Amino acid sequence: MNKFSLGKLFVPVAGAIALIYLLLPIAHVITFSFNDAGRNNIVWRGFTLDNWTNPCGAPNVCEAFGNSILIGVVATVLATVMGTAIAIALVRYRFKFRSTISLLLFTPMATPEVVLGAGLAAQFLLAGVEKGIGTIIIAHTMFCISYVVVAVKARVASLSPAIEEAGRDLYASPSQVFWRITLPMLMPGIIGAALLSFALSFDDFIITNFNAGTENTFPKFIYTSALRGVPAQANVLASIVFIGALVLVIVVQVININRQKRLARA
Repeated sequence: MNKFSLGKLFVPVAGAIALIYLLLPIAHVITFSFNDAGRNNIVWRGFTLDNWTNPCGAPNVCEAFGNSILIGVVATVLATVMGTAIAIALVRYRFKFRSTISLLLFTPMATPEVVLGAGLAAQFLLAGVEKGIGTIIIAHTMFCISYVVVAVKARVASLSPAIEEAGRDLYASPSQVFWRITLPMLMPGIIGAALLSFALSFDDFIITNFNAGTENTFPKFIYTSALRGVPAQANVLASIVFIGALVLVIVVQVININRQKRLARA
């Protein structure tokens, strides 16, 4: 007869509580995207599909959402390109102040966002730069670079230089070695870093609020709408982002599982 074990019960119960805690806000967002809310989306008033058929029904919601998508894509491309180049340089080359640069790259990650946002806003003010989409992109690129460098640097460090040397021994030029050998091997790390950068950029509110001027983004729109209840149309757009991210993760996992099965059979 098995004795009751509190230790065995604790792990699944704690795991279930943590999972519910994480998913409850998401479930609320998706549920209230179907709410027949009218002007107030705090109390459930009935089920409707009108919000999904007209996600731009709330004033300025699609404009703010589009701004966040634009900023996220541009900042991600810039941060990924520059961060990948920095990561390769830090791992593969030896130069003066290399260790200092590696340490300083962690500064944006360790600095509170309110301090970083206020500092950037002061710099733009001193330089006489008008705040808008451009300043937001500059700010987002700056803090995303650090995350790209950390992610790609780990990938570069795991690669064997012997593979690239083999390409050079076969008379490949440096550019051919990079585009046909180095870059494809780094691509999983680069894609992961790019997805992380986009998520951080799209989600950012504090730094954006300091440097946006009159421009509106999706997080700013949510913040200003929260007191009277986030419009159901905003919940629709947020649900679409969540479902899209979930589908992307599932697709990547399926691809990785199939790849591992092919390698196991080879």
